[in-house]
Formats: sequence, C-alpha cells, structure tokens
Amino acid sequence: MPKRLAPEVEREVRRLAAKGHGLREIGRLLACSHHAVTNVLAREPQPAGPQEWNPSPARLSRDEREEIRAGLERGETLTAIAGRIGRAVSTVSREVAANGGRDGYKAWHSHQEAGRRARRPKTPKLAHPPLVATVTKWLEQWWSPEQIANRLRAEFPDDPMMWVSHETIYQSLFVQGRGELRRELHRCLRTGRARRRPRSRIETRGQIPDMVMIAERPAEAEDRAVPGHWEGDLIIGQGGRSAVGTLVERTTRYLLLLHLPDGREATKVNEAMKAAIAGLPDELVRTLTWDQGKEMSSHARFSVDTGVAVYFCDPHSPWQRGSNE
Repeated sequence: MPKRLAPEVEREVRRLAAKGHGLREIGRLLACSHHAVTNVLAREPQPAGPQEWNPSPARLSRDEREEIRAGLERGETLTAIAGRIGRAVSTVSREVAANGGRDGYKAWHSHQEAGRRARRPKTPKLAHPPLVATVTKWLEQWWSPEQIANRLRAEFPDDPMMWVSHETIYQSLFVQGRGELRRELHRCLRTGRARRRPRSRIETRGQIPDMVMIAERPAEAEDRAVPGHWEGDLIIGQGGRSAVGTLVERTTRYLLLLHLPDGREATKVNEAMKAAIAGLPDELVRTLTWDQGKEMSSHARFSVDTGVAVYFCDPHSPWQRGSNE
C-alpha cells in the first residue's frame, strides 16, 4: 500500500483541488508526486471546478470538517475532536451523524451539502395576517406544526401566501413565542392529578454511567440568550400507573410533552424524546438538562442518535432546572 501523505498535506491537496488546480500542479506546489495526489482524491473525490463555499464563522468551515475527518481516521473521540476545533460536542456529533457516520464521513461532500442547504431558497417567516391567525387557531387546538403545514396545503391549494413549512412554525414559536400560547401550554401540562416524582438518594445513586454534570454545560445555556437548551423531567400520575415527560426550552419556555403509554423505562423515554424533537431544526436542539433519575440511564445512546449533549443536575438540586420546576 502506498505511503499516505501527512494529514495537513492531504488537507491542502483537497483545498487546492476544490479551487480547480490540476493534479500535477498540486504535486508541484506541495512537493509530492501526482500519483500521491491522485490517491488522496480517490479516497474522497472532488467535483470539478471551483465550488468552494465559505460559510460564516458560526458554521463549520471546510478546514474544521477536514479536522473532523482526520480525527475520525485516527480513532479519536468526538469530544477530543470538538475540543481541538473549538466546537461543541453536539455540533460535531450532529455533523458526523448526518454525513455518513464514523465510517463514511467525507469532509468535502459534507461541506458541499451544507453549502447547498444554506443557499437553498428560504421559506418566508410567518408574516401574512390570515396565515398567522389560522396557524394560531390550530396550535390552540393542539395540532402539531407538521399537521398544520400539511393541512394548509390541502385547504389553500391555490394560495401560496397561506403555505408555511413546519420548520418555520417551530422557528416562530421559539424565537417569537411569548405570552398567551405559552401560558396555555403550561396550564394544560399542569392539569389533572399529576405530581412531581420524588428523587431519593437511594434510587439515584449509581444508576447512571458516564454522566456529564451541569457545571460543564455551555455558558450560553445558563444565560438563556440563545434558544435550543432544554430541561427535562418526568411526571408520575396518581398511584404511579401513568407517566408523562416534559421538555422545556429555557429561553422561550416552550413545552413539549413526552407520551409514555408503554412505561417509563429508559429506552421508552429515549424513544419518546427522539420523537418529540425529530421535527425541530438542529439549531433549536443543542443541550438537554435532566435530574439523576434512572429513566435517563440511556442518555449516551440518545446523544449518539441525536447529537444533543445531555447534562445532569447535582443531587437534590431542583433549582438547577428552574424552567421545568
């Protein structure tokens, strides 16, 4: 097998190829044979021509994606890779999961796909008064954003002004959601004979492996300036015969209910959380904070599947989840 070039040289090969340089020219510039250049590009082919996308600093750059690829090839953990490039672990986890996983991640393809998504026409925000009124009415009837988006197309097939995507509805709820709707959701959640589940020292001690404590949670989650940081809890019905989970977004206090008809075991809670956040844009699901209840013993699987980092409160510290309490 031919000897591979150093990772930084391979990265430069890909960068020059992306700008349209030929194989021999790249070899001359980097003092390596064009055969070595060919081997690098064969592992991750580049589209012809200069198609480089230069994102804003808030998004992953091409070089950062190359660092992710190199780290995966070296067998590094996502935490180590995230620390080296200065990004949140959840960002790196989501990037890898969405673009082939550990074994199939390709930096160039991932970067091109991110650029394509960024350049695609954006759905307009909710600004048309009749549309706003209709969406609000159906939200108050507990329709999901997905149901509303589909129903609008069916009800108004010839009026694009009355169309909106479910992502836009979610965005509007998160960024602009205030006042009456939120209070109504809160009231609905608290009705019925539900009580907080007590957490005893005996029950929680030693139940959850690999916990990351709340002290390590990003500062942006603490000051509530950026949406996307959630708090979770489990509510047990009278007699312990039923349960429902809650997810509360810290900035907007927006609530999601986790329906648990088959029990509150960790795997059931895990699946319910994934289903609840499935339709949300990535930027609106960054972290989740929970207490040390054993229903979160599958938190690592949840993070791998969703890219959402999970943090745990200190024992007997409900004030650390003030939004949910």
